[in-house]
Amino acid sequence: MLVIVAPGQGAQTPGFLTPWLEDPVFEDRMHWLSAVCDIDLIHYGTQADAETIRDTAIAQPLLVASGLVAALALFPQPADAFRVIDLAAGHSVGEITAAAGVGVITAEQAMVFVRERGKAMARAAAKTPTGMSAVLGGDPDEVLAAIEAHGLIAANNNGPGQVVAAGKIEDLERLAKNPPPKTRVVPLQVAGAFHTHHVAHAVELLGRYARAITTHDPRTRLLSNRDGHVVHNGREVLERIVTQVSSPVRWDLCMQTMQDLGVTGMLEVPPAGTLTGIAKRAMPGVETFALKTPDQLDDARAFVEKHGEGSGPLDGNPTWRLLVSPMKGFFSCPDRQPVGATLEPGAVVGKVTSLRDEQPVVAPHGGTIVEWLVEDGDPLSPGQPIVRLHPVVSGS
Repeated sequence: MLVIVAPGQGAQTPGFLTPWLEDPVFEDRMHWLSAVCDIDLIHYGTQADAETIRDTAIAQPLLVASGLVAALALFPQPADAFRVIDLAAGHSVGEITAAAGVGVITAEQAMVFVRERGKAMARAAAKTPTGMSAVLGGDPDEVLAAIEAHGLIAANNNGPGQVVAAGKIEDLERLAKNPPPKTRVVPLQVAGAFHTHHVAHAVELLGRYARAITTHDPRTRLLSNRDGHVVHNGREVLERIVTQVSSPVRWDLCMQTMQDLGVTGMLEVPPAGTLTGIAKRAMPGVETFALKTPDQLDDARAFVEKHGEGSGPLDGNPTWRLLVSPMKGFFSCPDRQPVGATLEPGAVVGKVTSLRDEQPVVAPHGGTIVEWLVEDGDPLSPGQPIVRLHPVVSGS
């Protein structure tokens, strides 16, 4: 089982795009995305120094564009990707890359949205000198306690041995001088305390933009940073990306879902290395591939062929709409409607319960029940289809 992942801010390094631009098709696509977001991505990806590309307003569009264009280099015919990719996820701004990659939004929508996201977060972060630092190693409970004791927030939980603290610069400096036992504190190349209340002002603005964007449901299972759940409604995907700006990233829960599903291979798009590095420590037995340069493309395709299962659970007649399980658990539906019944928009068709959580399964657009795919009490895996609906056409 194959998962494709996209890294977040801090993964960028000076000149990382240089080898990719030897391909004229790649270069043309980067020129186009540069025009879309009105930023010279080629310059920033080849000539700019580390401090320049640390700027949030530059780093975020650069990351999303490079990931999307590299994915097209890997899958020149995008439809081929959905036959072999079983799962997709992105870390922080990488969620935009992943959402566009699985068809929730277009590449052009992604670039305009990420441009505005980067500018809004940069403005919010500029109000107070803030930053982020990775706390590596140590006891998880002691690390979280030390972060809180210094007035900081655990903005990213990236699994055992890596929690990212965020907050005011002076508080981060105090944490670095007095770290938790058996840890080291490493400042990150970001320009603010992202995924905290320090950038909450950006959420309202991005919410307005998001409401104007047309979305589609993902073409394969897509994980959310909020809780590691599979989200199969395009509108919800975008809403979660907006609110995630000021909420912690739970990459640890995303990796747990990957393991629950039986992922065997993880491929990271450029600038690659961060997420595959975490997976090597946190997901033993999962093979990783960090796609960093174009001379790796043939090996990357072989990796995809090895791990991609094909004929994913979301394949089917495009006139049907599937409702899928957001997480691992057991399905409960004591008042199940019969085949042929029409559900109103927002109707709850059941719930999924696990030891950790309970989530309703909602039909956001309503529809006519075509087929139930599970029974009351059945165990479910994340993203497993539950019921197939036929959309109700207005005026029919």
